Amino acid sequence: MTSPSSAPSGSAPAVTAADRAAAGTVLAREAARFAGLGWMRGTSGNLSVVVSSDPVRLAVTASGLDKGELGPDDLVVVDGTGTPVAADQGPGTPRKPSAEAGLHARVVALTGAGAVFHVHTQHAVQAGARWPGGIEIRDLEMLKGIGRSAHDETVVIPVIPNSQDMTELGDRLEAAMVEGVPAVVVASHGMYVWGADPMQARHHVEIVQWLLEYKVAMG
Repeated sequence: MTSPSSAPSGSAPAVTAADRAAAGTVLAREAARFAGLGWMRGTSGNLSVVVSSDPVRLAVTASGLDKGELGPDDLVVVDGTGTPVAADQGPGTPRKPSAEAGLHARVVALTGAGAVFHVHTQHAVQAGARWPGGIEIRDLEMLKGIGRSAHDETVVIPVIPNSQDMTELGDRLEAAMVEGVPAVVVASHGMYVWGADPMQARHHVEIVQWLLEYKVAMG
């Protein structure tokens, strides 16, 4: 398979207008939902959905926009390295992808996820500061929401140090990932959560947030 980053600039688009519209509608809906919960304040956070697997293409929320007011065109299509692909963009003024687009692409490559959601919640930051070696949780029914046992199992949500270098941050994420735990907390920043599709990714965000709220409250 030709790698997405090496595809010639004049090649045919891998993503259709219908693909972009569908992805943009999903991203705008989910961003508005999280913004309404206070998890994507201002322009913070970023979301992505996979729109093509061969070649790899992700639709990522555009940078610098209010996440509570995104429209279906407020996205950038990137390849498997997080680099915008000119042939796959929509009409109009080019938008800038999130600086973390490359990390989304890295998560997709590592996990096979169909959607990656990055939100900034207070509880993720608080839990990451309190348990920098990993957030241990056990004996809670809500663990079933991320596919784990509700009893007699300790589940660890990994915590990694933050970095402005996405390659370095991606290496830390890859090293820390726990099999069967679809989330990583980035210290002093927020959390990355993923799922097979946008709906599952949303549910995983909600469940992980609930678990973090409980953990912080109980100490």
